[in-house]
Amino acid sequence: MAQHLEVVGASTQAPPVWSALRNEAEHVARSEPSLASSLNAVILRHDNLSDALSYQLARKLADQELRAMSLREVAEEAYEADPGIVKNAEADLRAVFERDPACKGYVQPFLYFKGFLSLQTHRVSHWLWNNGRDAMAFYLQSRMSELFQVDIHPAAPIGQGVFIDHGTGIVIGETARVGDDVSMLHGVTLGGTGAERGDRHPKIGRGVLLGAGAKVLGNITVGDYAKIASGSVVLKSVPAHCTAAGVPARLVNCPTCPEPARSMDHTLAAELYEDYVI
Repeated sequence: MAQHLEVVGASTQAPPVWSALRNEAEHVARSEPSLASSLNAVILRHDNLSDALSYQLARKLADQELRAMSLREVAEEAYEADPGIVKNAEADLRAVFERDPACKGYVQPFLYFKGFLSLQTHRVSHWLWNNGRDAMAFYLQSRMSELFQVDIHPAAPIGQGVFIDHGTGIVIGETARVGDDVSMLHGVTLGGTGAERGDRHPKIGRGVLLGAGAKVLGNITVGDYAKIASGSVVLKSVPAHCTAAGVPARLVNCPTCPEPARSMDHTLAAELYEDYVI
């Protein structure tokens, strides 16, 4: 991912997200004049990421029941009360840029990627939930589900630097927890195992990679830097730095690669395939 870094002295440092986003938007506006008006409205006429993000979410989520101006005021209220929400959004945007090989810059996810947009919607709804505004929190959850096919209960806390790739079919339950630097692909479910109430959903540690279609069910823990293989059904806790695969899932290699969520390494140990003929 060297193309995502710039050299500063003897070290490398990622460019500031907001300035990089604006620079890219200016370039796109010049190269695609038909998009210039939209880019100006969403990005270029704003002074900071907070203002641009509140505008973008409002224009995406607005409908005839709740207009864009009202939704923008809700987002701005959340960002002013808790600046950490915007810091998390910045980390999320950088995570998409660094981990998605199809991502060409910051403009692309900011405007179009529903994984990123649904996560930012959830961050506002989670703030509303924590401040006793359940009705508005559920409204945003409903709009997120309708627009992006991502359904995250507003009570669920999600760490920073989280990458939701593609987004379609993501379901995260009320008492689930997702740590920092997690990556998950489409079709992931963090769900329960029955109709019981109380603490009933998974706790996902830091730096975990959740493959496409993975189902992690019940009040279990997936340890830091673990990996859940695509299509697996996980019903028991997974230790840190291990890979779980299969239906039902079993541990297949410990340790796994050092930072699976950052490398997006979905492969399994070669010895697992020795008995297969392709």
